[in-house]
Amino acid sequence: MTVGTERAFVDELVTRTSPELPERFFDRFVFNLHRTDAVTPSVLFGFGSYPPRDVVDGFAILVTETEQRNVRFSTELTATDGDGAGPFRFEVVEPMRTWHLTLGPNPTGMEFDVTWRARTPAWVGDIGVTNDGGTPSTFEHLVQSGLYDGTLTIDGVTEEVHDWYGQRDRSRGVRNMSGGQGLHIWHQAQFPDRSVGFLYVEDREHQPILLEGAVMHTDGELDGIVGVRHELRFNDSLDLQSGRVEVTTAGGVTYQINADASAGGGYMSGGWYGGQHGRPMGRDYEEHDVYPLDGTVSPKTVDSALTDRLTKFTWGDVVGYGIFEFAHSRSSRYRYRPSL
Repeated sequence: MTVGTERAFVDELVTRTSPELPERFFDRFVFNLHRTDAVTPSVLFGFGSYPPRDVVDGFAILVTETEQRNVRFSTELTATDGDGAGPFRFEVVEPMRTWHLTLGPNPTGMEFDVTWRARTPAWVGDIGVTNDGGTPSTFEHLVQSGLYDGTLTIDGVTEEVHDWYGQRDRSRGVRNMSGGQGLHIWHQAQFPDRSVGFLYVEDREHQPILLEGAVMHTDGELDGIVGVRHELRFNDSLDLQSGRVEVTTAGGVTYQINADASAGGGYMSGGWYGGQHGRPMGRDYEEHDVYPLDGTVSPKTVDSALTDRLTKFTWGDVVGYGIFEFAHSRSSRYRYRPSL
């Protein structure tokens, strides 16, 4: 096995501008929250700081068996303490180890007061992707698995949260995912003693252009991922239904992981992933909507194909749950091709 160590990462968000920050600079985080044995409810939320633009914004998404409820909010950075916006607040209690996160009353009918604590070391990498006709994406990227304790309230019914799974994603730099990609995967399969997490992107000619991640063990081991192959099944609306991935690590371990992604929802358009992040909207802006999960909303109908699907994974006899994030290009130049 390859035993790695966490690379240094400044966990607190950058909330002040300076001359060396490019105009497109961002500092963001995304968390998800879900049970360890079910695909509903699925909770997704995130927040970003854009100091050169004097903007902070965020979102919260609740996916139930029948619908996806979304709330999005934005304000001026200088009008905040840098610890949230709208109904959302966060505190970095202990960098890389513990965060406190709250969501107050909002139109989704969901509220929470939870503490996330790390259960694995973090994988930290540097992302560099060339975009068709746009600014290259260059940013630091962190992924880490954790557990939650606290309370989750949905439509006035409060439930105790104890040791629920939650993966977090931190990214900081310049990002412009404007074109040229065919398939995007952010795979976060949570098993009792490890998290199999990677980011994989291929171009429209089916050539890999990005792979980074690791198998993150609860005993502190990091085994870098060096190879990914896939066989995925999409429907006519480019929505993932099921599939399998083969993951090869630097330590010489191969994982065959099956995925049941039929639960639905997780459309990240509900969190402004159609290019709206960091756009100035003035002070105290908020909007919300609901996506029915009856087939009328899909990666083809919303303004971004990016989808974070709460998924049941099986690795041999071991069952796990986690987020399978995917985006199948809507370009006529691309048709999915399995590599397994």
